[in-house]
Parts: sequence; structure tokens; C-alpha cells
Amino acid sequence: MSGLVMIRDAKIGDADGMATVYVDAWRTTYPGMIPDKVLVRMSKRDQAMQWAHAIAARPRADAIVVAELDRHGIIGFGSCGPARRTILPQAAEIYTLYVRPGFQDRGLGRQLLHRLFERLTENELPSAVVWVLSANPARFFYEAMGGRRVAERKERLWGCDLPQTAYAWADVRTARVPKRSAREQ
Repeated sequence: MSGLVMIRDAKIGDADGMATVYVDAWRTTYPGMIPDKVLVRMSKRDQAMQWAHAIAARPRADAIVVAELDRHGIIGFGSCGPARRTILPQAAEIYTLYVRPGFQDRGLGRQLLHRLFERLTENELPSAVVWVLSANPARFFYEAMGGRRVAERKERLWGCDLPQTAYAWADVRTARVPKRSAREQ
């Protein structure tokens, strides 16, 4: 990957790029895991509106960050904040973490997760959880990032019961984000 990647807070003007990352990542990652009709009906326009609203209306304790690369625009993003409805003890939750296909396996997910951990620390949210579809091979990324498997659940979405796995970090302030591998450099 040539050029400088900048990880920064999202702005409303980033919503179109975030929508592209989101839709492209869903369409390449989730076939066979969620109903095809969900992937077919996804709209970059609708996602851009949703992300613009999320950026504009985000609570103070939430963070939305983007990875931007010269000449390519937004190539990844993530969001976090206080844990949503859960019986788990973690104070915070990683809500989203997506990297555009073609830019994956280059260390961007690691950089974004690290920045999200920094933002949680700034907001005095010391522990975190992320929920991921159990069938998603990207779940191993969270294990590689030091997340421990702490729970499983089935959530009813789009008329299906989708198995999910939770990975948690007891203290994001001391979480060790592994160094980049030779493959990512």
C-alpha cells in the first residue's frame, strides 16, 4: 500500500466513503451468512445518510474514526462507545470495524482498533466487547488482537437466528495490539 494512511475522527463529509466501505465489505464478507436479499437491497445512498446522521448525532462518549489513504479516500472505519444492551460486564463496545476489500490484511484493522481503544480510554471506558457473526472468518482477527471469547448468542435478524460470538478485552488501556506482520508491510 503506497501513500500515507491517516486515522482520524470521522466528519459528515466522510459518510459517502464510509457507505462504500460498509456496503462493499458486507457484500464480500456475508454471503451465505445472512439472507441474500439483505445484501442485494443494501444502498450506498441509504448507508451514507445513516452514517452522516450517526456522525452528526453521536453522543459524546461515542467515537467514529476513519482510515483515509491519499488518492483512495476512506478505506476503513470503526465506531465504539458504551456497551449496548448486554449482560456482559464490559463497559464499552466496538460497534463496527470495516476495511474496504482490496485493502484488508495490511494492518488497517489493527490501526483502527488501536485508535478505538485510545478513544475508549479517553472516555473512561476501560473494558470492551465486540459481537461478530460466528460464521465470519474475520472473528479470528479479534483473537489475534488479544480478544478473549467470552459469550455466544443467537440474535434474530431478517427472519433468521444468527449465531454470534463475543470477544472481550478486560482493559483496553493495556491491551497489546500486536505488531504488523511481514505480510502487512
